[in-house]
Amino acid sequence: MSTLSYAEIRDDLVVQHAQLVRYGLVVWTGGNVSARVPGEDRFLIKPSGVDYDVLSAAYMIVCDLDGTVVEGSHAPSSDTATHAYVYRNMPAVGGVVHTHSTYATAWAARGEAIPCVLTAMADEFGGEVPVGPFAIIGDDSIGRGIVDTLDAHRSRAVLMQNHGPFTIGKNARDAVKAAVMVEDVARTVHIARQLGEVIPIPQDRIDSLFDRYQNVYGQSPQGALK
Repeated sequence: MSTLSYAEIRDDLVVQHAQLVRYGLVVWTGGNVSARVPGEDRFLIKPSGVDYDVLSAAYMIVCDLDGTVVEGSHAPSSDTATHAYVYRNMPAVGGVVHTHSTYATAWAARGEAIPCVLTAMADEFGGEVPVGPFAIIGDDSIGRGIVDTLDAHRSRAVLMQNHGPFTIGKNARDAVKAAVMVEDVARTVHIARQLGEVIPIPQDRIDSLFDRYQNVYGQSPQGALK
């Protein structure tokens, strides 16, 4: 299997950041996508405070798994320590995304998990989207909360309390997909609850839906991240 070059990863990160804008998941310079370098203890991440409309491959910062900058002329994202902690402790993860998308962040502000009441949630997340603990940016506290929460769940998304969603994936595109999907289900379930009580999906049906989507759906088997 061929390994992506640094240039290919840089180019893909530009595309994936554009997807955050396309789907309305970010405002101003907030949010970030990172990607692990396959076979190396390195990852690439967006620089801090750079406008999305000027973001180019040359801006992407190379860091080691301690979050130390290895290559790049700009300061890395303020979430770099978080991404680094996830990569150090979840070897299967190849991409990490953080947004403040409106509906998912609203659930995070309530400290409430999104219940699994949609087949799309069972497919994509294998159950509810859980809430992680309150933590402050500046060290790896948020990363610890992400890992501790997702280790106990099949979900590839976590709502960090009072902060917003973080998602993981096999690569950057996969993590972006999870970010798009968590905002979509957060919005839909919120609207459903305005209409009345929502109907939980039985666990055995959730398990069946998740297995089918992860291993059968699509043009080739996708396979679950964990």
